[in-house]
Amino acid sequence: MKPTKIGALMVRDVVTVRPDTPFKEVARLLGRHRVSGLPVTDADGRVLGVVSETDLMLHQSRRPAGDGFLGGRFARMSLGVRHVGTKIRARTAGELMSTPAVTVHTDATSAEAARTMLRHGVERLPVVDEENGLVGIVTRHDLLGAFLRTDDQIRRDVQQEVFVKTLLLTPHIVRVSVRDGVVTLTGRLERRSEKSVALGMTERIDGVVAVADRLTYRFDDTRLRRTERALQATSESWLRKL
Repeated sequence: MKPTKIGALMVRDVVTVRPDTPFKEVARLLGRHRVSGLPVTDADGRVLGVVSETDLMLHQSRRPAGDGFLGGRFARMSLGVRHVGTKIRARTAGELMSTPAVTVHTDATSAEAARTMLRHGVERLPVVDEENGLVGIVTRHDLLGAFLRTDDQIRRDVQQEVFVKTLLLTPHIVRVSVRDGVVTLTGRLERRSEKSVALGMTERIDGVVAVADRLTYRFDDTRLRRTERALQATSESWLRKL
């Protein structure tokens, strides 16, 4: 099984707002559609930012500092992460939104999208094309299915997709063990470049939480490549002087 791409998981019918959408309309849309965030797009459909329930809560913190939890402590906790002053006085989506938006492309894998969500602490990702145009949205719930896969399913995929089909190796060359989604690769490969491919592809398999690297190699072919590139650059420089 090849890694699931976000294009196959995303919701295409996305509720959006423009930068000039009034505050109350943003709140109504969040409640009506039962979502926790909305992409903010320009007239050409390009993603400018995202406005979330948290942004609206910050707006409600405009009471004097120390006047309740939202008035003081919540806003102080958010300093350095969001432009609290602007959000507190915001009247439109453009003033409320967090920007730049954290986005993902349609050809990203579910594992890559999940790591992006965790790294940025967000619950949804606008899905964009090459020109940053909005084509869909993916949420944590959409990605949950990938992490419900069993360890045995993950192990078989790593063996077949990474080592047999891609690196053209027999299964016994590398031992693949999986526990709670954590994949451990143990063995000795012929070239260092094969190790890089193995680790990178394993991380992209659906359901993989992390990869433990216990791989070694016989020959460092990356040094040879660096030498070849240096010689090529020197030759090209010499030829330009002729």
